[in-house]
Amino acid sequence: EVPAGTAVATDPAGAALALQELRRAIETNDAERARSVAAATPTAQALLESLVTNAAAARIVDVSLRYIDEQGSIGEDGTWTAAVAVEWRYDGFDVSPASTETVVGFVVEADEVRISQIGADSLRTPLWMAGPFAVSRTDSTLVLSADAARLGQYARLAGRAVRVVSQVLTDWDERLVVEVARDQTGLERALDVEPGYYRQIAAVTGSADGSVSEVSAVHVYVNPEVFAGLGMVGREVVLAHEATHVAGDGPTSRAPTWLVEGFADYVALRDTDLPRSRTAAQIRQRIAVEGVPDELPKSADFDIRGPHLGAVYESAWLVCETLATLRGGDAVRRLFVNVSQGASLESQLEEIFGIQEAELTALWRDVLQDL
Repeated sequence: EVPAGTAVATDPAGAALALQELRRAIETNDAERARSVAAATPTAQALLESLVTNAAAARIVDVSLRYIDEQGSIGEDGTWTAAVAVEWRYDGFDVSPASTETVVGFVVEADEVRISQIGADSLRTPLWMAGPFAVSRTDSTLVLSADAARLGQYARLAGRAVRVVSQVLTDWDERLVVEVARDQTGLERALDVEPGYYRQIAAVTGSADGSVSEVSAVHVYVNPEVFAGLGMVGREVVLAHEATHVAGDGPTSRAPTWLVEGFADYVALRDTDLPRSRTAAQIRQRIAVEGVPDELPKSADFDIRGPHLGAVYESAWLVCETLATLRGGDAVRRLFVNVSQGASLESQLEEIFGIQEAELTALWRDVLQDL
């Protein structure tokens, strides 16, 4: 039953006006203006204020908020939710704005539509719209962390990752954005995936809006629950691996997955002194049970919900290690870059290494056998 005096219908026009007022508040860095369109709850007021402070700290520009259509029916308390188109860009880091849809809640109070919530499992929820975060910004890194206490650690790791990657990939623009959600749920909402999808993943690289193009805003997203369980070296390796994807245009690479992922691990691990007893521990265990695989890892093997994901990544890294033993690290880099840009794997193996894929597979299987 709807309480007396509560609106019994949605008000798209009023909601659109509230969104435009919020956009102007963000553009003018006016937290009080943002609170004026928030519902009369501490949670809603704090959330909208955080959008203004987040945008100012991270230099978010080109913000657009557009009402699309309501979702479901009006609630007993008069609230309703709607899909809202949102665009934004991190100035100095993103080439073009990200564009996606998110869920926004509305309610009529004092004859005006106010914003009551932002975010739900059904659509993407950008990190900057999910609540307050702390920001670290340098010329080459932009780190956004919902956990302010760990911001310094993430910033240090991001800076190190840029340096590590730049030793191998020398022609990228050295601009890395790292976003750290409050928890795994926040990460999954930011990337619009089903709950539990990233339960094995410490960090992932992807576009801010799910698009895959040369101008997409590609960022690193950290799963704080898994990341926190790693040692310091593990954290360094993970961030360097993901930064390699950013530098090497991983989301748009046309290379086979084993080369994309194996090369990222090759870059991340090349300056560590970790023994293979650690860096290849999972593939070694799998070989002990199932024997040496007959072929190089297939794309399907990299399913992040798979039971042997760690072993698959290690085996891909060992393919690149095998190649580096043949012709050195620069040859591995050339292979990755050329195949990523569209050259055939077979032609590049022949041209750079003087071998065919079957020979590479045999050499790699020998390496696995000797683990």
